[in-house]
Amino acid sequence: MEQTTLSKYVKAMRKQYNLTQVELSEKSGVGLRLVRELEQGKQTLRLDKVNQILNLFGCEVGVVPMNKTDER
Repeated sequence: MEQTTLSKYVKAMRKQYNLTQVELSEKSGVGLRLVRELEQGKQTLRLDKVNQILNLFGCEVGVVPMNKTDER
């Protein structure tokens, strides 16, 4: 199964639902700045705010086991 980064996933889902960044911000109840930072791949974001966005698409951030080759 191909892994997708969170930023790519959110951007793809936003486009699939024909939403602008402003509309996604308004519908999810988070700031426009957070949406932009998330789509740009910012490394540090509040998990509760990310989940507010993902909830619109029926998802949430959770624990995913790593493959041994993924460990650093």
